[in-house]
Amino acid sequence: MIEKIGFDNEKYLEQQSGEILNRVERFNHKLYLEFGGKILFDYHASRVLPGFDPNVKMRLLQLLKDKIDVILCIYAGDIERKKVRADFGITYDIDALKTIDDFKEWGIHINAVVITRYADQPSAKAFKNKLERRGVNVYTHNFNKGYPNDVDQIVSDEGYGSNTYIETSKPIVIVTGPGPGSGKLATCLGQLYHEYRRGVKAGYAKFETFPIWNFPLSHKVNVAYEAATVDLKDFNMIDPHHLEAYGSTSVNYNRDVDAFPLLRKIIEKITGTESFYKSPTDMGVNRAGFGITDDAVVSEAAHQEIIRRYFRCAVEYAMGFVDKEILERAELIMKKVDGKAEDRVVVIPARIAAEEAEKNGKGNEGIFCGAAIELKDGTIITGKNSPMMHAGSSLVLNATKYLAGLPDTMYLIPENVISSLAFLKKEILLGKVISLDVEETLIALSISAISNPAAQMAVECLKKLRGCEVHMTHIPTPGDEAGLRKLGVNLTSDPDFSSKSLFIR
Repeated sequence: MIEKIGFDNEKYLEQQSGEILNRVERFNHKLYLEFGGKILFDYHASRVLPGFDPNVKMRLLQLLKDKIDVILCIYAGDIERKKVRADFGITYDIDALKTIDDFKEWGIHINAVVITRYADQPSAKAFKNKLERRGVNVYTHNFNKGYPNDVDQIVSDEGYGSNTYIETSKPIVIVTGPGPGSGKLATCLGQLYHEYRRGVKAGYAKFETFPIWNFPLSHKVNVAYEAATVDLKDFNMIDPHHLEAYGSTSVNYNRDVDAFPLLRKIIEKITGTESFYKSPTDMGVNRAGFGITDDAVVSEAAHQEIIRRYFRCAVEYAMGFVDKEILERAELIMKKVDGKAEDRVVVIPARIAAEEAEKNGKGNEGIFCGAAIELKDGTIITGKNSPMMHAGSSLVLNATKYLAGLPDTMYLIPENVISSLAFLKKEILLGKVISLDVEETLIALSISAISNPAAQMAVECLKKLRGCEVHMTHIPTPGDEAGLRKLGVNLTSDPDFSSKSLFIR
């Protein structure tokens, strides 16, 4: 896996910051900029556009930090149902807390948190109290009366006017949130309503990364966006409003295209003038396409991302999180690019490792698991489960031994340490499973490093696993998933369970 670069961050920063500043000038130096996608840790973009800095958007905000205020939106319903951000394995409310801290580390202050569609939900109320008691400005916005069809009701003192105005002082107001449906657009439009009531002719725009409007509809980077939002049933399409207004094709996605006529009416009602925008593509500030330097590299990366998304969807279906319709859609998207699961180079080696475990009779509960990793030099390393160790744990130890130049037969963790941990898990903590998961193995390895120079060499090589591709033949346990996530690998798995038990402890 020789790392190839297909994206130029500096060119993107120049183009994107210039476009934002142009928009500010058009709107009398007051712009509400809705951020679609993730500002921080945009790992989807970094996987699809090799070379893309997952924090490049935060670098952009740093360039503009003297000109920006930040509002963070979170939907009360997402707090109540404990919606999870998959890449970190944390709930949206925890992600909001993390975002506030992350922004602070980058030297950017979040002015306010808005809990949208708030109706005194118990968990949302507790979240509000927690923030306020830590000195954070919190606003609650109700569901907009009359939405989505009664524009006169929406754009009135009983609609947008019923929600408290959020004071800002800078020319650019960044409106962000932990995920789709956070209420970012409604917050922007509500603020726009209040601004016009105060005599400030502010504007609105949307910061986008995907889909890339000036790429073909069928380009794999755009198809990868469909794969990433398969649970939302998003699909890309030619923007008909843009085509009608300008006679040229551009790519957008269905929700923005469908919402545009209503959005234009709302903006015209707020401003009392004809909308500045003739299409949803006009509203987007999206220069990502101009940062792409190697189309072949990003196309292959997008192909791989589509397969990764299929595996994730298959696992979510097995675990009951999505319906069969969503899984079938993920399969269709993969077929759209003539992809198949085996195009992911670590899939077959992982399955072969599981077969070898079965031949050797070394499994757990009669289940034989395999795992494979592709290192940065293209080397494939495998691991398999045993009564004392998960396949992912074996994989990590084998990979670090290879990277450290240590013999494959060397034990990095003494047998007495493994036995002691097994005794603790079974006899003291009364667990049924004694084999070590990845998190436990990493802790045991670091302890062993105190007295074992070889283990110390292995620990130092762990950072070289970041960004590597990993596949497992069975759904990782929570300890496996957490450990591999912290190592920063791109993990997929077959949709099979690693235990016959329904409840594992």
